This record gives sequence, structure tokens and C-alpha cells, in this order.
Amino acid sequence: MLRRHSIRDDRGQTAVEFALIAPIIVVLLVGIIQVGVAFHDYITLTDAARAGARKAVVDRFSGESLSQLQQHVRDAAGDLDQSKLQVTVDMPAPLSSGSSLTVTAQYPYSISLLGWVVASGNMSSTMTDRLE
Repeated sequence: MLRRHSIRDDRGQTAVEFALIAPIIVVLLVGIIQVGVAFHDYITLTDAARAGARKAVVDRFSGESLSQLQQHVRDAAGDLDQSKLQVTVDMPAPLSSGSSLTVTAQYPYSISLLGWVVASGNMSSTMTDRLE
């Protein structure tokens, strides 16, 4: 028996629809993952700046240098690429009660979808603690 194919035959329709929608879903999934990685880096950066500022405030009379405080921030940001991490410590000249100490950490980020850069720049976190 001969079977006639008609235009109204819907066999294979699901495969065609999946082939059209799958790339969009994959790009969205990759974008969500990259935003999650950038957010993780930001949280790590913020925690490292906080840890460095707290260490400086607590150990202010122990004689730690600025490079030791910067290294403490770098140690707290162990997940990040240390060559890209920039740390600055603004310590008041006389270490007296009521003075403010500021730790700033910067780290670059880039979110790209299939080679097309959607967003990029430097994320920054600044923590200021008061010496007690």
C-alpha cells in the first residue's frame, strides 16, 4: 500500500523545534554560569577586603607592614588569580583610636557568550574600619 505524505503530517516537528530552541537555551545556560562565577569572585573579593581590614584593626600594634597586610588580603582571596588581584591599604599615619583604615581590593571580570563579550571591567570592594 502506498502512503502519501501530506503537508499536514507533523512527524519530526518536535525535533525541528528542539533544533531551533536548543542553541538559545545553551547560550542562556552558559550566561547564567558565567554570571555565577563573577558573583562568586565578587563575594570572595569582598570577604578578602573585610578580612584584611579586620586583621589590620585587630593587630594594629603588632608592627605589621603594609605588604604583610596586603599579603593577608591575598591569602584570604585564595580562589582568585593572584596576578590579577590589586590590593591597596590606606593606613592612617599615626595609629590612634578613632582613625579610619581603608582596604581596597580590585579584580577584573569578563562575561562572554560564544566569544562575544557582554560585560567586562574591574570589580572593586572597599572596607573601612575604625581603629579602637
